[in-house]
Amino acid sequence: MPRSKPPYTEEFRQQMVDLVRVGRMPEELAKEYGPTGQSIRNWVREASREETAGADELSAAEREELKRLRKENRQLREERDILRKATIFFATETDQK
Repeated sequence: MPRSKPPYTEEFRQQMVDLVRVGRMPEELAKEYGPTGQSIRNWVREASREETAGADELSAAEREELKRLRKENRQLREERDILRKATIFFATETDQK
């Protein structure tokens, strides 16, 4: 089932977080801009969590990139192994003739 509204952009979410941090109430912002007060509180909580994360912890974007890079690395290894096997196969075929 498609969403009735497109998700809010990261920039919009950050603006809402900034407004809450300067003293505006999430319910007040919800009436003015559209998202629910709970959504805005969730965005503030998520932003706080990312900001207070230690140097050893990865942000959501970094975790996603790490996942993508690991998948790409695994695929490249498989391709390399296939090429290595093909090289050995063709080298032995040409030596036999």
